[in-house]
This record gives sequence, C-alpha cells and structure tokens, in this order.
Amino acid sequence: MKGRPPSKGGARSSGNDARGAGPRGGKPAGGRSSDRKSADRKMGGAPGRGKPTGPRKGDGDKPAFRPKAPAAAKSAAAKPAPVKTASAKPNPAKGVSLDVRQFRVKADDDGIRLDRWFQRHLPDVGFNLVSRWSRTGQLRVDGARAAPGDRIVEGQMIRVPPAEQKPEAAEKPKRVRVIDLTPDEIAYAQEMVIHRDEQAIVINKPPGLATQGGTKTDEHVDKLLDGLLFDLESRPKLVHRLDKDTSGALLLARTSRSAAHFAKAFSSRTARKVYWALVMGVPSINDGMIELPLAKQPGTGGEKMHVDEAEGLPARTRYRVIERAGNRAAWVELQPYTGRTHQLRVHMAAIGHPIVGDGKYGGKEAFLSGTISRKMHLHARRIRIDHPDGGRVDVMADLPPHFASSLHDLGFDLSLGDLLLDDEIDRTPTREDEKKFARQHAKQVRKDRKGERRSRGSR
Repeated sequence: MKGRPPSKGGARSSGNDARGAGPRGGKPAGGRSSDRKSADRKMGGAPGRGKPTGPRKGDGDKPAFRPKAPAAAKSAAAKPAPVKTASAKPNPAKGVSLDVRQFRVKADDDGIRLDRWFQRHLPDVGFNLVSRWSRTGQLRVDGARAAPGDRIVEGQMIRVPPAEQKPEAAEKPKRVRVIDLTPDEIAYAQEMVIHRDEQAIVINKPPGLATQGGTKTDEHVDKLLDGLLFDLESRPKLVHRLDKDTSGALLLARTSRSAAHFAKAFSSRTARKVYWALVMGVPSINDGMIELPLAKQPGTGGEKMHVDEAEGLPARTRYRVIERAGNRAAWVELQPYTGRTHQLRVHMAAIGHPIVGDGKYGGKEAFLSGTISRKMHLHARRIRIDHPDGGRVDVMADLPPHFASSLHDLGFDLSLGDLLLDDEIDRTPTREDEKKFARQHAKQVRKDRKGERRSRGSR
C-alpha cells in the first residue's frame, strides 16, 4: 500500500496533520501511519520501516501473527525496536515508597496527636523521621496527607512508610588526645600524686599553684590534668578546689561515674576534710565551733568574703588546738562543715586569730617575725571520702617545706598533729567508765531516797 488518494476537495492529507479526516475517507488522516505500521508488521519489519527483514521460518500462510523466534536465532539486526508503553504503576514522587504499612486507629488512641501515636506504637520512629515523612507526603491518614500534630480518630487508617534500615555505623577512629604539655610539666604533675586507683587520684598541691585558671593565671592544676591520664584515655576531673596559696590533698575523679559520686559526697557533707593551720595567738577554747554566716564583701568584685549576719550563707567550722607556742602562736586543726569560699580564713580572722601569712584577711597582724615564712600556713592535711567501688579513700598529704620549717622553729612536735575524728574515737565504755557510772547512779539513788524521807516527815 503506497497511500491514499487525495480527498475530493483537492487538498492532500498529510500523515502529520492532526486536524481530522477528509470528507469521504471515514478515517482520520493519521490512519495512514497506522496502516503502514500494520503492513510493516505483516512484512516482518520493525514498525515504521518500509523494508522487511526477510521471510520468517515456520510462518506458513498465516500472516496474522508472528510467533516468537528462538533466542539463538535473534540478532541485533532482526530484533524489533522496543515499544514504550505506559507503566502499570504510578511513578511515585522522589523519596516516597510504595511498600507501606497500614494501621487502624483503635479506641484507646482516639483523639491523640499523630506523633503521640508513633510514641506509643512505633517508638523506634523518632519525631524527626515522622516530620520528614509528613513533608514528603509519605505519611497519610485515610489517604490524606497528615502532619505530626494532627489529631486522629478511632477507625482511621494510618499509612506509614516502611521502616528505614539504618546503615551500619562505621567504626569511628579512636580519638587521639593531644597532650600539650612538656615532659617537665608531665613529670611535675605526676610527682604531685600521692594516691591513685581506678576511680580516684589524690595530689598534694603545692602552695602558689591555682586549682583552675583565670585572669592572669596561666599555671594551674586543671592545665596539668592531661599529664595524669596514666592507663586511661580520659583526663581526670576536678571535684573540689583549694585556694591558690593553700597546699595539700586535692581529690580528682578519673571517670564520669566517680565524679558524680564524689560530687554527691561533698554536697551531702559525708566527705571529711582536715586542715592544719598556724594561727596568730592562742584561742581561749581548745575545742570550739565557729558558726558565722559569710557573704561576698561589696566593692571587692567577689574576691573577698566577710561575715554578714543579715544576708550571709550559713558557715560552720570546727577547730581544735593541737599545740601552742606560749601566747605567740598556735597550731590548730580545722574541719569545715560547710564549703564557703575562704571559709577557714575568714572564720579564724573573725575570732581574732588569723592564719599566719594571710594578709588578705589578717592584715599586718598576720605575720610572725624571725625565721617564720611569710607564706600562707594553711594545709589540707587529710581527705576521707567514700569510694565508688566500696571502702574509702583516706589520704594524708605531707606539709610543704615552709610550713614544716615554721613548726620546727616554733618547737612543735609533728607526731601530735593527727587527731582522731569523732567517728574514729572508740566509744566503748572502759572498766573505769563503768565504775564511774555506778558511783554516779548510787549517788542519785541515795539522793532520791533522802528526798522521799523528807516528804514523809512533812505529812
């Protein structure tokens, strides 16, 4: 078939004319193309091609269909071009999965928010993922797009995309801590250690070294903590502090668990700290309790504290005189029952016995003449605290050279310094205590009887 004759009107219909058929043809002009395709298929050629590819084996006289040729007989030249057909499934938007899950809203969930429904029934699906499903149209309720804050009703159908498979987390490279300390600084930090276990480190801080950095303070314990890693990867943590000019035992936590444990012990007052101090003069009471509230002194920028009965915070300090050097000075033990800033220094100055070398709170009267050092004479001698793994950390720190020299020059006996804490004193009654109690009891009985006889005679 070579084509159709022109229509009666004389105008030739083109195969590319899409406006309709001629007056007598009864077929649209585009039918020419389909006739040609039909003829081409009968001739064994590709659609739209005028030349056949040759006779087909096994066709016989039946041109109506063409059986599939064996796979081995196919060739690139004989293979017909694929005909594109519309897909049976709609093309989903980018990021939308067709493999979804359906959930029916039950009576117990009637009226709750959609994100709350996910918390109840699909707790592994986080809010961020629900929000993303909502934005991309994958989350639907009864076929309509839904937002995490929408309220759902019993009987509604919730369309949920399939759970996303989380990619396997790649092994994170181990973080290598860079220690920005010189070998001398590391050696200096490790020389201060007087106790170390899996959970705690105790160092003997020298006077003049701050616990933490600040304005014009570049050298401090916190900077040196990287030198105390030892066999762990994490640096120790500060759980309390000492003043810059105060020496002695400073506790460090080696793990987060022990840091929380020690912090709780300090806040609950179960940790015990014992200080030694050299004070001016001699207190009139050998064993006393100082209870004076403390507050920041106005005009000092918080750098100085003072006793403030009206607005101060409660502060309690116990002191015990260990030994005295005439009326010139006394060696005392101090136990803070609260942890206010500069508490021991302010309390001793407030009762008229400032710590030797403490010009900040004692002024010019806080210094002894002769060979006694002008440095602060306050030392954290002992710390006792419950250990996270059971038992206790109980450590004593040796005196710094200037303090030990001052005690020696004043003639004090160092063996007298370590007094027992109250809970360490054996309260078991001795034989002498029992005899004393019996005498007191017998005396009280005689007194009561004497009173009874007097009351009878008066009747």
